Amino acid sequence: MSSPPPPAPSSQPQAGAPANSSEALRARYGERYRWLLLMTVMMGTVASVMSSTVVNVAIPGLSHHFGLGQDRAQWVTSGFMVAMTVSMLTTPWLLARFGYRATYAGCMWLLMAGGLGGGFAQDFPLVLAARVAEGLAAGVVQPIPAIIIMRAFQPQEQGRAIGLFTMGVVLAPALGPSIGGVLVDWFGWRSIFFMVVPFCIASLWLGRRFVPATAPGGAVASRSEALDWAGLALGTAGTLSLLDGLVSLRAGPPIRAAGLLALAGICFGIFLWWQARRTRLGQASLMNLRLFAWRPFAMGSLVTAIYGTALFGSTYLLPVYMQMGLGLSASSVGMVLLPSGLVLAGAIAIVSRLADRLPANVLVSTGLAILTLSFALMVTLGPSASLWMLIAYSAIGRIGLGFILPSLNLGSMRGLEKDLISQASSVINFIRMLGGAAGVSLCAIALEWRLASHGASLAGGTNLPARLAAFNEVFLMLAALCALAMLAARYLGSHSRLQNNP
Repeated sequence: MSSPPPPAPSSQPQAGAPANSSEALRARYGERYRWLLLMTVMMGTVASVMSSTVVNVAIPGLSHHFGLGQDRAQWVTSGFMVAMTVSMLTTPWLLARFGYRATYAGCMWLLMAGGLGGGFAQDFPLVLAARVAEGLAAGVVQPIPAIIIMRAFQPQEQGRAIGLFTMGVVLAPALGPSIGGVLVDWFGWRSIFFMVVPFCIASLWLGRRFVPATAPGGAVASRSEALDWAGLALGTAGTLSLLDGLVSLRAGPPIRAAGLLALAGICFGIFLWWQARRTRLGQASLMNLRLFAWRPFAMGSLVTAIYGTALFGSTYLLPVYMQMGLGLSASSVGMVLLPSGLVLAGAIAIVSRLADRLPANVLVSTGLAILTLSFALMVTLGPSASLWMLIAYSAIGRIGLGFILPSLNLGSMRGLEKDLISQASSVINFIRMLGGAAGVSLCAIALEWRLASHGASLAGGTNLPARLAAFNEVFLMLAALCALAMLAARYLGSHSRLQNNP
């Protein structure tokens, strides 16, 4: 399933190439063009990532303004996540039909419209519609950088490119809530929605200059294939049922949770059958199942699902543990997490250089081992633990993430046929988001279960040892998941034979 080695890049556009094609832009800007293109799509992705995280600090003010209960307010986040997760599967079709530039610009306009609509909305349904619009745009944009990196960069540059991109994306959720908190205090919850507007304007300006109008592979966009609407409806119904069912496991009647999870399983089962049928008939599909015949991608997808579960689950669990288990204040939690974010950025900068020289399976396995160690070390802490020790253990986990982030996508997609790269990037992002959504609910459910087993709760009380025992058992569960992922990480690819053509 591999292609011939990439040809040497040419400084001249091919005969007859459109003026806004990748070949023409490469000839105009020279060797630096691929980095300009990467920085452009990074700006749009940062805007989409920030829109997904920064709104959390505005939910209390928004709830008070519209008189919402917790169940309705949660849909501000859930609506965004469902829209983002499902729309990731449409990225290959949109790129093939409209090309890079039109797809990218359309997402930035939609993201900006969602930000403005949410900021000016006078009732909650409009706020929710704005969040869904933002989620749709964010989902389409996020697979694009990996597609460009795998096509526009030589194999020996891909690790450095994905490291630079990942650093920008990592800093967005790290800094966004802090900036958002200041905006909410000074200007109210509406300012959070306006926060993405300058990023979108900058992305649109840069996109006009550096993003090619052609489709992946440098071809003129084709308008012959119709979108798989039936597959999209099945994927949406399955994702919505899964997320709602997982929430119902925590707060709803058991029969409702069981029904929703069963419906999710049925929808995803029919979805896979439908995708296989369309592929067999030669029709465009949202998820080309040929991808999973390539063992590095299949194993990378499994690692991605577990990694998403552990990452998003621990992001939920750590602040709750530090406040409810160790009794730290909110400001102390911020002091612990901020250095960890800086350590993560530094680790990515170093490991991205190694990703061009070392096999991906070695780097991802190393990162998973370090992440496993960090979860296991949390079990050794107690109420008397120093703040510096907590910072150190959190930083160890971020070092592990630094090994995984630049290497996982490369190891999963290297060696795939070039016409599968767009689908591969979309599918791997879709799987990560599903794993992440499941991870938050999994940690919350496991924590409530273990608290009940130990006769403790988060509501208060004096039974602190029992509460810590429950947290420790959930950390050990996450450690076991990461250790399990190491078995699949051994099969990630380490070489690339992709065409050098965005």
